[in-house]
Amino acid sequence: MKRFEHFKEVGIGALSGAAILALIIGGFSVGGTANNNAQPQASESATASASASPSPSSARMCSVAEQAADPLLANLSAVVINPATDEILFDRNAQTPAATASVMKLLTAAAALETLGPNYRAETRVYQDATDPSTIILVGGGDPTLSRTAAGVQSVYVDAPKLSTLALNVNQRLAGTPISKIILDSSMFQGASWESSWERSEQTQGYMSEVTALQVDGDRANPSKETSARSTNPVGNAGRFFKTALGESASAATVVKGALPASAKEIAKVVSQPISKWINHMLQVSDNTQAEALARLVSLDMGFDGSFASIGPAFKKALANTGLDLSAVTIRDGSGLSDFNAVSPKVIADLMKLVINNTSNLGVINQGLPVSGESGSLANRFKGDNVDAAGKIFAKTGWIKKGYTLGGYLKAADGTTLTFAVYALGNVSDSTKQAIDNLVTGFYRCGDTLSNQ
Repeated sequence: MKRFEHFKEVGIGALSGAAILALIIGGFSVGGTANNNAQPQASESATASASASPSPSSARMCSVAEQAADPLLANLSAVVINPATDEILFDRNAQTPAATASVMKLLTAAAALETLGPNYRAETRVYQDATDPSTIILVGGGDPTLSRTAAGVQSVYVDAPKLSTLALNVNQRLAGTPISKIILDSSMFQGASWESSWERSEQTQGYMSEVTALQVDGDRANPSKETSARSTNPVGNAGRFFKTALGESASAATVVKGALPASAKEIAKVVSQPISKWINHMLQVSDNTQAEALARLVSLDMGFDGSFASIGPAFKKALANTGLDLSAVTIRDGSGLSDFNAVSPKVIADLMKLVINNTSNLGVINQGLPVSGESGSLANRFKGDNVDAAGKIFAKTGWIKKGYTLGGYLKAADGTTLTFAVYALGNVSDSTKQAIDNLVTGFYRCGDTLSNQ
């Protein structure tokens, strides 16, 4: 789920023999006449395996049983669906809700696109106190991409709005009026800023920030590094960087946390890139901070309070018109960090059908999916013996200490498009990723001949 993958994150020719045998058993030669002297051919139980050179056939005799039995997969849950027919080709606990790891970000992206739309932009505003013109209020709008980097310098969030722009606009508006106080308002999101089931190491190792409506650069110590240590005071850090950006006009200002006075007047704002760009980045590198910001923006848009507790109900409401069966899902966060998220592989595979069909705005997700052997958190996977599947798997990766996951779609060797999700949960190791890749390569090689053995 996190690392990059979180910077950390064979069909054989037996089918033709089986076809000839069927003709013989039916009492006909290839020419259509009776053939009572025919000799026995290959066994009826002959089954193809997921080799790199599958034989084309409409019969589902291509097995991935060996790959699925790999002990590195621990407790396997998986599904493969032909979205053209809605047939389930492969099922291992496919409808049982389980921990998703960062595959959860697919649902987060879908909920955001369904409610906010791909062109939504988060706004960070500055107000002036009506009763004390020397007091300004910096109000967070849920944009973790707001950056302290200098003009012309990119953070990990390309073309993000800058504190320097906001400060310049404030100084121009105040026309030399000294600033005595800067109030920081991060009240847009309610409730705790850290999910109780998350490990604090996610913060210190640089994979997750506190969830606040006001922060800069995802609270990274180094704005140019995807993986960078985060603090326990992102709001205070934002205020400190803003004061610095304001320069001489705010040199004597105090910085405090507080609420926007009702009579305050807006004097400046900056807006984020559209969330379609957030989603692309979030899926490519598995950015947890962006995922959590999106989850809370969805919550607010659905009439909830932007808290952790509201995310599950908000997602179900946001996705109500998609036809996805979310009745049994449990959603604790938007990033997938929590072990207590529970979504079945089938829900993920069903969502991917909507994505590849470009239903509503969900086609945006397709643009951000990592590609096997080529991009994002799949750039260094599907190599070696699985290289034939490179460029053919489009999927979101996932990692938590208790599992590895992969969910998306593939363009199989026989030309069939299949949606899939694989969860390997329990006693896993880094080698589990390879076992997942072996299994999914098997899906790719079998295509529509995939057996559920």
